[in-house]
Amino acid sequence: MDFKALLQTAEYDFIRSNERLGRRILLLGVGGSYAYGTNNEGSDIDLRGVTLQLPSDLIGLTEFEQYEDDRTDTVIYGFNKLVKLLLDCNPNTCEILGLEGDQYLIQSQLGHELIENSSLFLSKRAIKSFGGYADAQLRRLQNAIARDALPQSDREKHILKSVMNALDDFNRRYAGKETGSIRLYIDSAENPKLDTEIFIDAAYKHFPLRDYADLWGTMRTVVRDYERIGKRNKKKDGNHLNKHAMHLIRLFMMAIDILEKGEIITRRRDDLPLLLAIRRGDYMLQDGTFSPEFYEVLEEYERRLDEAAKNTKLPDNPDMESVERFVERVNRYAVTGELV
Repeated sequence: MDFKALLQTAEYDFIRSNERLGRRILLLGVGGSYAYGTNNEGSDIDLRGVTLQLPSDLIGLTEFEQYEDDRTDTVIYGFNKLVKLLLDCNPNTCEILGLEGDQYLIQSQLGHELIENSSLFLSKRAIKSFGGYADAQLRRLQNAIARDALPQSDREKHILKSVMNALDDFNRRYAGKETGSIRLYIDSAENPKLDTEIFIDAAYKHFPLRDYADLWGTMRTVVRDYERIGKRNKKKDGNHLNKHAMHLIRLFMMAIDILEKGEIITRRRDDLPLLLAIRRGDYMLQDGTFSPEFYEVLEEYERRLDEAAKNTKLPDNPDMESVERFVERVNRYAVTGELV
């Protein structure tokens, strides 16, 4: 695929004509399967990048986080938004800095400096960020499989477990506080379409409304995603599940590289045989579940990530003084047009 030629087509005119893009773009590269090297004939084309803020964003009253073009599946972050996400080792933004040279369609001098300074943003925060994304991916797989393979009462137990796992972070934040309690449990269903269902007993006093909304939002999302995945075309969704499984393992691979080597490696050249085998369905059984071999692979990567997390030489947090200097250099140029 000649992406640079594709970029010159009318479909991508917005990149040249939009005042926030054009010459202000620092980096623009391929995303998704084309970025990882796991693309096939049916793969969508995604573009991801970063652009300078306008002077009015920095010293005026305008605000800008990102530009999205749904027709071409293009997302271009404002520089300040990207930095904030990178500081948390957000997987979707880290991978923009880990592409190979030919995968960048636009790379300015400051864009090159951003890539060269990618290590500034790497820290032990990657353990939580990549681990969180991997947990969410694994939960999607488990939910979809459980929906088809288990009786309704057992599926309800699975949803309860998924909800409790999703609430772990919430429980840690509020452990020991005398604000109230929440109890989730399964009992005979009041819904005539179900045998059993999940019930909740909740009692809170003087609890922050926004945190309460987060609590309910987390539980609602898990249940909604579970039901949505259940209503699916099995042949089509088999491909989706294999893709989810592949990305689950890929997240572990990238996290281990960051923790062990201090490097972001987006294109998984050495790992393609395994990743493509998962995507092809080599690890999926005829009943739509995954083989014991897949879970052995998963267990091994979980073990390796735990080991990498224990032994990493990365700092607990990024070097904020160095990050501040770099951000000031870039934003000064965005305002004055001069590099200092």
